[in-house]
Amino acid sequence: MNRKFLLIIISICSLSLLTSCWNRKELNELAIVVGMGIDIEDGKFIVTVQVVNPGEIAESQGGGGKSPVVVYQEKGNTLFEAIRRITTVSPRKLYFSHLRLLLLGEEFAKKGIAKSLDFLSRDPEMRTDFYIVVAKNKKAGDILKIVTTMERIPVQQVFESLLSSEEAWATTMQITMDQLIYDIISEGISAKLTGIKLIGSVKDGEKLENTQQTKPNAFLKYDSIGVFRKDKFIGWLSEEESKGLNYALGNVTNTVVTIPCPQKGITAIEMIHTKSELKTEISGHKPKGIIKIATEGNVRNVQCKTLELTKPETISFLERKTKQSIEHTIYKSINAAQRKFKIDPFGFGEAAHRSNPDYWHLIKKDWMQIFEKLPVEIEVKVKIHNLGKIKNSPLNKIKD
Repeated sequence: MNRKFLLIIISICSLSLLTSCWNRKELNELAIVVGMGIDIEDGKFIVTVQVVNPGEIAESQGGGGKSPVVVYQEKGNTLFEAIRRITTVSPRKLYFSHLRLLLLGEEFAKKGIAKSLDFLSRDPEMRTDFYIVVAKNKKAGDILKIVTTMERIPVQQVFESLLSSEEAWATTMQITMDQLIYDIISEGISAKLTGIKLIGSVKDGEKLENTQQTKPNAFLKYDSIGVFRKDKFIGWLSEEESKGLNYALGNVTNTVVTIPCPQKGITAIEMIHTKSELKTEISGHKPKGIIKIATEGNVRNVQCKTLELTKPETISFLERKTKQSIEHTIYKSINAAQRKFKIDPFGFGEAAHRSNPDYWHLIKKDWMQIFEKLPVEIEVKVKIHNLGKIKNSPLNKIKD
């Protein structure tokens, strides 16, 4: 009996030492940050945060006609100082565990982002699965001020748009902080980030009235991919070059290829089930890049009056033209990387390291110079399966 009682006492004492929730944070004490922007001006950091206004988001309360988010902005000598200065205007402490999007101003990105990434990766409250984009020709703070129509929280709409644009159009890419840091420190690949731009003015875009129109006066749009040399932004790929980069990296889930008809008009092919292989072969200490792509397609839009889709030779024609279009798109991207920017966003250097570590050890310091003259072979295989509900369009019978 005494032994049993002793065990109970020991158990109770042990439970008293388990101080669960010792560092708990109540919701009504936190300002939940969903988006953060970093800019630089006169040598100082400008931090902008988009914070959720929970009273306006809660469906049960229905909202009171106020903005669903609040934007705070402060300046500091360091990123940490600028963030802490926001406490002078925010009634709650900033909470970053739900951060969805980090925006970098273009001017800030040009000066180098490594020190900022160091701070963000050290913060124990900061997760690393948020996406990072560059504000094209704008300050990141301006982008975060824009209200949106489809989602009450603007950053949520921008976040979802990034996912859908990569999946359905293939000119953007989802880059997290871990991936960005890896690309920056790697000697065999260059960093890249998706760009977002503001159509219209900040003055129009930050008003709630902007969302009460069928066509807002100001809105946000993703626009191609920006490339870096180490941690410094150096320029933008075109839309076609961005798509070529994604083809090579195997990031194309679904997109559209437009090809000319034999005589007049165009045809749109939806690309699906695309697989890509990128490698670097070394022969006699001479590297050669190889990109192999296998993709399937569906005929989606035919604006040709002389195209007989019931004939096998017509399908062969479409497959050949689609193949040529994809190859051209990839070559344009490679040309921009080698001649215009002189960086390797594809990772041919990494591929060389994987295939021949001894060779890579000898040339890794000179890889960017080698990459500028690297011959690249592209092999694309296209198979068209589906013609849609109809084959030859009845509209072809309309006489001019």
